[in-house]
Amino acid sequence: MKRDENRVERLKVYVQGVLENKDGKALYDKYKEDVESVTPQECFEIFNSRLEKGYTPEDILKVLDKVINVFYKSLNSYSWKRPEENSFIDILMKENSALEKRLQRIREIILNKEVEEKKDEILEIVKSLKEFNEHYLKEENILFPYMEKKHEKFNGLTIMWTLHDHARDSIDKVIQVLKEENFSLKDFNVEIGKLFFAMLGIVKKENLILFPAAMEVIDDSEWENMNKQSLEYGFPFIEKPKIDPGEKIEVHGFKDMTFKTGTGELTFEQLVLMLDTLPVDITFVDENNKVRYFTRPKDRTFPRSPAVIGRDVRNCHPQKSLHIVNKIIDEFRKGTKDSAIFWIDFKGKKLLIQYFPLRNSKGEYKGVLEVTQDITEIQKLEGEKRLLQWE
Repeated sequence: MKRDENRVERLKVYVQGVLENKDGKALYDKYKEDVESVTPQECFEIFNSRLEKGYTPEDILKVLDKVINVFYKSLNSYSWKRPEENSFIDILMKENSALEKRLQRIREIILNKEVEEKKDEILEIVKSLKEFNEHYLKEENILFPYMEKKHEKFNGLTIMWTLHDHARDSIDKVIQVLKEENFSLKDFNVEIGKLFFAMLGIVKKENLILFPAAMEVIDDSEWENMNKQSLEYGFPFIEKPKIDPGEKIEVHGFKDMTFKTGTGELTFEQLVLMLDTLPVDITFVDENNKVRYFTRPKDRTFPRSPAVIGRDVRNCHPQKSLHIVNKIIDEFRKGTKDSAIFWIDFKGKKLLIQYFPLRNSKGEYKGVLEVTQDITEIQKLEGEKRLLQWE
């Protein structure tokens, strides 16, 4: 469907009216013709325009489903090119179908009023839903960056990322309720309802808006590259698809070139191997807040995909932590801080996450280095182990 500039502007006014809690029926009647012809890409433009007006993703989420329900007729009938078998979007859609089957099993137990008898089965299913994080990560680290590079309206994908975070939090809350010694069926019903709303709501928005828009702006060669990058992630609830990883090129065109400093020299191949062998994950963001480089150690803690290269670092973090990211960068840029250090528990590991500003000989800010290290075993060290004791 052809984009109508005037329609988009009118729909921005419609959504603004919903945000301001104006009379819904009156708004619908006034913009009925526009509402019934909206397209997936226009949705991104409309919602991103509200972000640009100062609304947060959380503000928009308060009315998002109400608006999507009004847009549903047009979006559901929208004609878009379907993905090829085992292409990036096709795999995401298969994961969604597998997710729906797991949620359906929980629904069956609830409808049969067997929750308390089959609480352990429900708990195992809900625990398994944490694996679906790989689906969200592939979108956040591969699909979203590709789309953001196509047009600024796709900066509105921060709304989808926030939905992912809601789903992640909801899974944890249901697990907590199911593990309570004094199990509350009432609390369970409340939290499982929120979980279904969150996860199935994302599937709906992907099918109606995200996937159709992505199919229109990303070309075949890019889909192929995205599929290769997805191999570094899991494929929740489906068999790993057959994807050709292609040739692994360690150093593109610079293998025999030399990197020289006052303390020695290395070939570029040696430099890359050295950085990737360090027992840390390193990511470099330049002075313009663009991601420029990351290492690929053997056991990387947090996934990184080539799609993030050139991406604004502010689009690489969930909205809830963005204000801290901005504050760290601002302090580094002003020269008032020389590090920011955090430590977290993650998948049974203790991680040390450190940020360091890069400054040249004149003291000018040139970017920030993120260094993540698994310090689980380091924390256990006692006494000494000297060189001669090595086996």
